Amino acid sequence: MASGILVFIEQRNGQIRKSSLEALSEARSLAAGKEPVSALLVGHNIKELSATVNKCKPDKILVADQAEFANYSTEGYAAALSAAIKQTDARLVLCANTSMGKDLIPRVAARFDAACVTDVSEIKMNGDKMQVVHPMYSGKTRGLFELNSAVSFITLRPNVFALTEVENGHHAPVEDLAVSTGNIRAKVVDTHAAAGQKIELSEASVIVSGGRGIKGPENWGLLQNLCDVLGAALGASRAVVDAGWIDHQQQVGQTGKVVSPQLYIACGISGAIQHLAGMNSSKVIVAINKDPEAPIFKHATYGIVGDMFEVVPKLTEELRKTNN
Repeated sequence: MASGILVFIEQRNGQIRKSSLEALSEARSLAAGKEPVSALLVGHNIKELSATVNKCKPDKILVADQAEFANYSTEGYAAALSAAIKQTDARLVLCANTSMGKDLIPRVAARFDAACVTDVSEIKMNGDKMQVVHPMYSGKTRGLFELNSAVSFITLRPNVFALTEVENGHHAPVEDLAVSTGNIRAKVVDTHAAAGQKIELSEASVIVSGGRGIKGPENWGLLQNLCDVLGAALGASRAVVDAGWIDHQQQVGQTGKVVSPQLYIACGISGAIQHLAGMNSSKVIVAINKDPEAPIFKHATYGIVGDMFEVVPKLTEELRKTNN
């Protein structure tokens, strides 16, 4: 009978995603010391990243380090994850609900004819049965699923599960994972990345977002100043993305990115249900809007009725004083 938990650790350009370490921390909690937890790293020249993975105390680290894995490919990474599952005989596979995770995990689950639930916000045990919660219908309700297949696959919503690191000194054995890549039919030969912000939106602990209330693309600097003071990522509503005021990569919402930061500051955003679906799991929501009837206030932890062109500069100034 399969046992143990396997966590896929996502890395990009030699940097491990924080959400993957959250998944590894959750795996340790679920295992409760009763079964092994393994971590899988896939890429090229990545063995040194095992030191970062060690901080979350896995029992074993598998490394698929091959030139073919320098760039992500669905077929190649699926082959690596499939090989790791067979080698560890895992009963449960966890992964962060990132763009990569949402592409990779369902594909591998199909290979194993296994249960797969994505964007999970809670995991709980009902006796010896594992149940997971998946937000549905733009967050209006939640689906409860019980996993019964021999091996089950789950992707976890970033910033929802606690990241618990241990002191340096844990040294899990690192094993090479041999993967056959002869059947890869498509591969990335080059990547052209657009200039972006330093903080990944889906993993940011603080986000400042703007909507139509910013009045035009020339005013993004107002919010960027606040982001710089808070160490925050810049987000946007669909309306301003559709208007061409900012790149789609910054869109928060049902058709953009789903985020769960500790603090979400909505500036000039009315609060359409599609936008709320992407950020209503934020721990603290601050809404700044001059319309007291804006729907966003019904969901906000704190609401400021006022002109964002007056409120945001004053807020930025006061925060800058505090930081100094």
